[in-house]
Amino acid sequence: MVVLNKIYTRTGDKGDTALGNGERVAKHSSRVEAYGTSDELNCFVGVARLDAKGETDAALSRIQNDLFDLGADLCRPDMEKDLQAEYPPLRLVTAQVERLEQEIDVMNADLEPLRSFILPGGTALAAHLHVCRTVARRAERLTVLLAEQENINTVTVKYLNRLSDWFFVAARASNNGGKDDVLWVPGANR
Repeated sequence: MVVLNKIYTRTGDKGDTALGNGERVAKHSSRVEAYGTSDELNCFVGVARLDAKGETDAALSRIQNDLFDLGADLCRPDMEKDLQAEYPPLRLVTAQVERLEQEIDVMNADLEPLRSFILPGGTALAAHLHVCRTVARRAERLTVLLAEQENINTVTVKYLNRLSDWFFVAARASNNGGKDDVLWVPGANR
């Protein structure tokens, strides 16, 4: 269990921070950028939930929890050493990716196929979900960059890739089943 009884520690005042294994790294390191962006995404999901109801809100709640799992995963380097740790670190698992795929399939089943790219917007919820989609893509790019530099759990990249797809389909579903999607009209303002 996490106990936070003191919020400021002054340990990061020189521009470094502690990872989950105690190692200190620069606050601008690829690892911190990756899990920091997943935390930013989690905040945007919280904003989207202000307009979400029912199953969409429940799904976004699950995603928020998964994003904390993702951050916990990314903040623990040295996966081989962690296998011998007294308390093994939390790692994302394939079942979390598969759940997103199943939810995407259910939402997408009732949507008409796209015949044009769509612009972010429509309902407030759809607009928020499009912001989540783009931040998820940035988190994915940063996690891929980290994977080029260090050994990571590859499920994190798969999860972020599927998550951005989930946000796209959920945004369409939130636009009256795609009927209120805002279509891109190429060259409309020439």
